[in-house]
Amino acid sequence: MVYVYKKNEKESADGLIKRFTRRVQQSGELMQVRRGRFSQKPKTRSERRKDAVYRSTISKKIDRLKKIGHFDDQALKELKKKMRQDQ
Repeated sequence: MVYVYKKNEKESADGLIKRFTRRVQQSGELMQVRRGRFSQKPKTRSERRKDAVYRSTISKKIDRLKKIGHFDDQALKELKKKMRQDQ
């Protein structure tokens, strides 16, 4: 909602700002904006499925690397990089 306020004849600029601020706070819109500031939309079904497939694939490859004794942080980074390139 757009608020338009005009300065009264004998009103100072500070008074105008104070009046505007008070009205905005009383309207409750400022609180709604602050609440929604960090909220995220829920993931769609296809995004959840895609993430689940990615996690399962990564975990299988990590298990394989652990079994053969080649798993470390560098191997994990390379594995994730390769997975991103394949997508």
